[in-house]
Amino acid sequence: MKIFNSLFLFLVFALSNFYCNAQNNVYKTTTNIQLNNRFEKLLENPIDSVGFPRSMSVKTGEIKKVPSKDWTSGFYVGNLWQLYLLTADSKYKERAQKWIPFLEKEKFNGGTHDMGFKIYCSFGKGFEITHSEEYKNVIIKSAQTLCTRFNKKIGSIKSWDNRDKWNFPVIIDNMMNLELLFEASKLTGDDSYRKIAIQHANTTLKNHFRKDNSCYHVVGYDTITGKVKSKNTHQGFSDDSSWARGQAWAVYGFTMTYRYTKDKAYLNQAEATAQFFINHKNMPEDGIPYWDFNAPTIPNTTRDASAAAIMATALIELYTITKKDVYLKYSNKVINSLSSNTYLLNESVNAPFILDHSTGDWSKKAELDEPIVYADYYFLEAIIRKKAL
Repeated sequence: MKIFNSLFLFLVFALSNFYCNAQNNVYKTTTNIQLNNRFEKLLENPIDSVGFPRSMSVKTGEIKKVPSKDWTSGFYVGNLWQLYLLTADSKYKERAQKWIPFLEKEKFNGGTHDMGFKIYCSFGKGFEITHSEEYKNVIIKSAQTLCTRFNKKIGSIKSWDNRDKWNFPVIIDNMMNLELLFEASKLTGDDSYRKIAIQHANTTLKNHFRKDNSCYHVVGYDTITGKVKSKNTHQGFSDDSSWARGQAWAVYGFTMTYRYTKDKAYLNQAEATAQFFINHKNMPEDGIPYWDFNAPTIPNTTRDASAAAIMATALIELYTITKKDVYLKYSNKVINSLSSNTYLLNESVNAPFILDHSTGDWSKKAELDEPIVYADYYFLEAIIRKKAL
């Protein structure tokens, strides 16, 4: 095995060498672990105020960069923070601090529901490490802005604007943005953020799930009656198919919501959808799902490492709650698979990413079988959570 992979696997699995520093929440090691080349690639990425790395084409080597308004913009900074947590190397912290100011203006962007992805994965992770009052204020203002998209009649936060197909769409991904609201209530003592998060979760719980506990991607609502008008997909194969990343968002989102509320209804749904995912007849042996469980060309279609990484980190939390070994077993299998030569981006590729073989948006034929930044984020989070067990 190449030195790169040996060091990476050592970093991932040498749990006995790590301990948690309670004062600054940084994981340190008692051995002198050298950073591997793949992690260093994130530091080599040039600072660009309007170009956050999102994905890349392995075939052409072109890196897709996006401005702060893109829903993925916060993940790269989040990855730098998490690498600091894993390695205690200040270079990652310093680079995160240089990038993060370019995201701050998004706290005013009320034209998107993706405030949690952009702000909590960057400023939230930074606040966890630095306890910066500035970061705290950005989190609170972002939560205020996100709340402007809440509709009392429907009981949900609106997802997209200006979509001809839907008047008021709500996507399962939106569950991931609730953590920002729960944290804002903790930081301010203002329960209004928490109440909106709970109402959104309740509406999603009521309308997004099928009898087999899989979930729809998009539910469209009527703003006058507040009732459901349609149940569809946008990034999955069909309205009735099970888009893999959507199932992972659901399990992560409802597990997280249980953490803040201790409402068993959320936990029950998280477990039910997790079982659907883990035990699906079309799940490959290595635990990395095809991009949609109902894709007609299985097994001759792309996998989604990002869906696997999201589910892996969600199931570690689910394990800590339920103590059911099935969740930890699947998570361990995924981390093992993602840490292999099959899914790690080759060290010779000069790009600020860790994993390969994620699937972005099949409907647009975009980012198919490529490195995508959010796969790295949840993979690193899974490693951190595993070390905390």
